[in-house]
Amino acid sequence: MSGTGGGERDRETARRRAWEDRTTGPLVVLGIGFLVAYATLVLTEALPPWLVLTLQLLLILSWATFVVDVVVRCALTPRGHRIAFLAHHPLDVLSALLPVFRALRVVSLVHRVRFFRGHGGDAFRARVVSSMLVYAVVFIVFIALATLNVERDAPGATIQSFGDAIWWACVTIATVGYGDMYPVTVTGRIFAVMLMIGGIAIVGTASATIVSLFTERLGQLRERPHEERERPHEGRTADAGAAPDAVPLQDDLRRE
Repeated sequence: MSGTGGGERDRETARRRAWEDRTTGPLVVLGIGFLVAYATLVLTEALPPWLVLTLQLLLILSWATFVVDVVVRCALTPRGHRIAFLAHHPLDVLSALLPVFRALRVVSLVHRVRFFRGHGGDAFRARVVSSMLVYAVVFIVFIALATLNVERDAPGATIQSFGDAIWWACVTIATVGYGDMYPVTVTGRIFAVMLMIGGIAIVGTASATIVSLFTERLGQLRERPHEERERPHEGRTADAGAAPDAVPLQDDLRRE
């Protein structure tokens, strides 16, 4: 019975992985389309009604698609492992709930590059750095767009343009905090809190990666090839070996 159950779990896992292989590309494209559609709606004020409706339908379609994807992948996971699957894929789950995480699915596109699939230290670091950069850019841009969307028409708002929103987002995520621009609405402040949390994660990942790189390079310097470190010793041995031959020569000079 246990062997039958194990075979069934393997088949379910195989079906889930096959589903993921088929849908990763389209979902990444849909995530990019979602971000472009949302940016167009926020940044362009005078749009034809048909285009506004089309972009809104694209946003709804992307949300529904991500929800279906998470539900199907969870259903294809063996019953005893579904909670663990959801816990190990928080970005996928959150992408079905919050638009900002839906846009962050474009990070999957970077991981499809062959070099980033390696298991060595350089490949792992490249994967972390590339993910961090894509996360940072997409996260900052989307938070800036969302904040601008809720702030620019609010009374007493200081964030009135996309340039203001990008400046505020960069200053906030860098923990500088000049205070010249800030959200005044409740929704804008919620976005600000999300940006602060994301900034801590991005800065922490960058710091850890840099420390790891320096540690590995220092380790390589300490572990140079043994023969390179013994070359000066070999030279000194050769000189010491020539010293006994010099003693008779010194005696001959004294006799003269």
